[in-house]
Amino acid sequence: MNDGTVSLPWLVVRQDDNGNRYRVGRYATRAEAQKIADSLDSRGHKQLYWVERITQNADGTRN
Repeated sequence: MNDGTVSLPWLVVRQDDNGNRYRVGRYATRAEAQKIADSLDSRGHKQLYWVERITQNADGTRN
């Protein structure tokens, strides 16, 4: 990015037993995000963890 900001396009998302979704964290690489998701998932709780990429819309806003 040219504006000096750090790009963190990868999210780790958690879904609880009631279907509520939460952002756990944002990461620079998919590998880093997947490592966190795997670590959290291995704790044996009933929550689901996965990795998503934040996409940028044509108007420059993030989705």
